[in-house]
Amino acid sequence: MASDRRKQSLLVFSLIILAIIIDQWIKIAVKTSMSLGEGIMVLGDWFQIRFIENNGMAFGMELFDKFFLTSFRMVAVCFLVYYLIRLLREARHPIGYIICIAMILAGAVGNLIDCLFYGEIFSSSYGQVAEFVPWGEGYATFMNGRVVDMFYFPLFTWPDWVPLIGGDIFFGPVFNFADACVSCSVIALLIFYRDRFLK
Repeated sequence: MASDRRKQSLLVFSLIILAIIIDQWIKIAVKTSMSLGEGIMVLGDWFQIRFIENNGMAFGMELFDKFFLTSFRMVAVCFLVYYLIRLLREARHPIGYIICIAMILAGAVGNLIDCLFYGEIFSSSYGQVAEFVPWGEGYATFMNGRVVDMFYFPLFTWPDWVPLIGGDIFFGPVFNFADACVSCSVIALLIFYRDRFLK
């Protein structure tokens, strides 16, 4: 039993580390090769790499100030680490549920890294391609970095005759791999494990 728990823990934390590495690799590749606002068509008009930065939450939402958001992310990451360790120790939860929580944690950490460190280690991307700079010579202070987003799927535009949303893009937000980890995991939890929240 203890051996099974160790294997499960190793799998889960390996997935978290892999997801964070993928997220950061994509962000650094975009940030060091594209200027802010630049876009690349990948699959026609409906999938693009479009480099934007935001101060806000997932999908570019901005509901609170930057310090609050970064602090909230730090608290959320601490809670998720505690909760995930508890799940793994109890060894009675479905692996799918544990992986969903792990991917939410990975996404939260991925965006937290941007907020904490990117302002300190990167030059501005406005009108130029950013470069690594010595610590403290970047575009913002500690905890005030901007989150890098790049995936854009403007699948279609609603016809003008559709009330309220006519002329709008079906899915307009630009997001990143960390956002996708969080969103897909939350959707999976709601579909497959909603009974765990209704008890």
